[in-house]
Amino acid sequence: MVPRSRLPQGEQGDRASGKSRNGSAARLRGLRGAGNVPSGDRLLLATLRIRIQRKGLWTGPFSRAHPSLTIEILNRSDLTEHVSVSDHWISGGPPGVWAREIAEYPDVRKVDSLAEVGNGCLYRITYSSPPIVYVYRMLGLPMQFPLRIQGGFLNWEVVARRSEFEAVLKHAREVDPDFQVVSIRDRPLRSHLPFLTDAQQELLTQAMAAGYFAVPRGITLTDLARRLGRSKSGISEALAIIEKKLLESALRPRSLTP
Repeated sequence: MVPRSRLPQGEQGDRASGKSRNGSAARLRGLRGAGNVPSGDRLLLATLRIRIQRKGLWTGPFSRAHPSLTIEILNRSDLTEHVSVSDHWISGGPPGVWAREIAEYPDVRKVDSLAEVGNGCLYRITYSSPPIVYVYRMLGLPMQFPLRIQGGFLNWEVVARRSEFEAVLKHAREVDPDFQVVSIRDRPLRSHLPFLTDAQQELLTQAMAAGYFAVPRGITLTDLARRLGRSKSGISEALAIIEKKLLESALRPRSLTP
C-alpha cells in the first residue's frame, strides 16, 4: 500500500474525504436492497478502479513511471502453476522500446516483442502469477479482458455471482482499501448463460479461464482437451453446441429475452 504522504495532493484529498469508499458502499447497499430474485440467480457486472501495489507486480511501478502510457492486458494463460503468460499492448514508442525495462522487474521472467500494432507495440510477457489469479482459480471464474492500466491504476471488469463477487471485493480491499466501484449492475444469470446445462456452464468457464476464447487464443483445442482429461473431438463438439446456444441467444429479439 502506498503511504498517504507520498500521494499527489489531489489524491490525498479524495481519499481523506472517503468519497470513493462511501460511493462504493452506497452502490452495494442499493443492489442488496433491490429486487426479490435470490442472489444465486443473479450476476453482478461491475467495473472497479484499483491502485496497483508497488511491490510484486511490474505493471504498478512501470505504469507509474510512465503515466502517459496505456497498457492493455489482452489475455492470460498458465505456463506453470505459478507462472502466467499474457499479451500486453503498450502505447507509444517504436517496437520493443519497453522490453528491456520491463524485463528488469523481479516478477518478470521473459519479455518478447511481437509486433507494432496501432500506436503501440504488442509484447508477450511471462511473469509470476499475481494473487488475483489464485482468487479466480479458486472461484472458477473467467477473467474479463482486456484489463486496462494507466498511471498505476487498474480498471478491472468483474462478472460474477453475488457470493463470488464478495470474494473478489475482499481481495480488492486488501490490495487497495480505497478502491472505487466505478459502475455496477445486476442481471438474471440465465440471460447471460442461456439454456446451458450445469456441465456446459462449467466447460465454458474452464475454457475461458484457460484462454481458449482469448484473442489471440491462449490454448489449443488439443491442450484444452488434455488439461480437462477429455477427447479432442468430445471437447470440440461440446464447445460448438455451447457457441450455437450463445449465438442463438444473442440474436434473439430483445422482447423475447427472459
